[in-house]
Formats: sequence, structure tokens, C-alpha cells
Amino acid sequence: MAPVCCGRSPAGVRPDRASAIAYASLMIRVLLADDQALVRAGFRALLDAQVDIEVVGEAGDGEEAVRLAQELAPDVVLMDVRMPGVDGLAATRRIAADDRLAGLRVVILTTFGLDEYVFEAIRSGASGFLVKDTEPAELLQAVRVVAGGDALLSPSVTRRLIEEFAARAKEPQSTADLAPLTDREREVMALVAEGLSNEQIATHLHLSPATVKTHVSRAYESGLVRPGWKD
Repeated sequence: MAPVCCGRSPAGVRPDRASAIAYASLMIRVLLADDQALVRAGFRALLDAQVDIEVVGEAGDGEEAVRLAQELAPDVVLMDVRMPGVDGLAATRRIAADDRLAGLRVVILTTFGLDEYVFEAIRSGASGFLVKDTEPAELLQAVRVVAGGDALLSPSVTRRLIEEFAARAKEPQSTADLAPLTDREREVMALVAEGLSNEQIATHLHLSPATVKTHVSRAYESGLVRPGWKD
């Protein structure tokens, strides 16, 4: 038998079970969701040409995207925003709310780099946001980055987000404003400000997730923290 290396198996070669399992574990499985068949075909051709990425399904609307995500359990969904019936943002919210799909990452793709789409995509649980005129290499990088658990935005989108947050930024609160909180609650708030999730904070501070949620809830009640980060 010819040797089997990382990537796609040579034509006509059937790897043994151990090799097949190792091979499958290296692949990033992608689901495409776009109402235009030609767009899906273009993405499929690009992605399937990579040795570490394979397209496992295609959906023409958000409802089908959610169903196929549940059936196929891909690593990444490339999700268009504007689709008939259930749109991409609604589908993303449903996927993010499904505990069975906790490891699935969604990258929103749209021809419209509108700010309301960007913010809504992030609120809906998307791990990335790209405009469709993104270079092929950037799209491939996005798939690999979000599959690894990180987030990614188009450079133009990132610039607008920074500008928006800068415009909304307030003067930092004085230490006296934090008096209602305990030292531990202030510590939790500091980690929240760094972007850590409740689970990450629990690990960092050697606390249970339930205890962290209690501290965060008290911070909410104090009015010093606004909802918006991921649990």
C-alpha cells in the first residue's frame, strides 16, 4: 500500500481504519449556506481544493442551514445574511443556542458590510464576519482561524468597529464608583473587561462557573456592568 500522508489520500488508495480516523481529525468540515447556487459552487471549488478543508453540505436558506448543521455537525458554517425565509442572522442565533452545536463556528458572509449586520452578527454568536469581496486567501484563513476557536473580522469591518467603540467610549469610572463591589467582584469585572468568558474566568480564578455567574450577576445589578459578553 502506498503511504498515506496528511491531506487527501492518493487516488485509488484506501487507508486503514487508524489512518482514516487520523485523516478525518485533521480535516476542517465546512457547511455552506447561501441562496445562490453559483456562489456556493465557487466557495466549494475553493475550499475543496485545500488539503485540510472539505465541504460536507450546502444549504439554500437559513432553515436548511440549521437542519444540516444538526445532522452533519460541521466545524464551520459559512453563512450568508440575506436568504429567503429564515435569514443568516436568525439561523446563527438558533445554532448558537443549540448546546449540541457548542463547538460549531459560524462565519457570516455578505456583500453588505453594513454596521448593523456586523453588530447583529456578533450578538447572534458568529465567530467571524467577512464581506464577499474578501480575497480567497483571507477566506481560507478565516475558516482555519475560527475552526481553531478564535474570531476574525474583515479588516474594513475591524476599522469601523474600533471607530464605533471609540465614539461610544466613556470616561473610566473612578475607584469610588466601584465601592459597592467586593474585591473578588472587581477582579471578575477586570477579567470580563479583558474579554474572558465566564468559563475562562472560573479557570483563571479557580472558582466554579456558578460562582463566577453570581459575581457577574451582582455586577449587573449594581449598574456598573452592561450585558453583552459571552457566557
